[in-house]
Amino acid sequence: MLENEITEKIIGCAIVVHRELGPGLLESAYKECLAFELIESGLKVRREVPMPIVYKDVKLDHGYRIDLLVENKIVVELKTVEALTDVHKAQVLTYLRLGDFKIGLLFNFNSAVLVKNMKRIIN
Repeated sequence: MLENEITEKIIGCAIVVHRELGPGLLESAYKECLAFELIESGLKVRREVPMPIVYKDVKLDHGYRIDLLVENKIVVELKTVEALTDVHKAQVLTYLRLGDFKIGLLFNFNSAVLVKNMKRIIN
């Protein structure tokens, strides 16, 4: 499956979760529900994927974790914040760079309309 097809499925599942739950819950609740929806739709999902830093050929586990990695291709980062900022986008870009992934999706579930608070980020 191509990256664009996967991202379309992820966005669709995220909208389903947001419509069902609405804003106001913890990030962890949305993460588990989105993972469930993605798996139900036939996608392979890994949660809390460790993302080590490689510095001078040394792999350092610094505690970074990707919220969801879908089909071992798409980084999905979830937030429940007042508004997405450049720091949130930079976090996803860092995960893309460190993991050599091409596409990331950033969702802010603390919003009235999810599609207005999501970003597709390309490495």
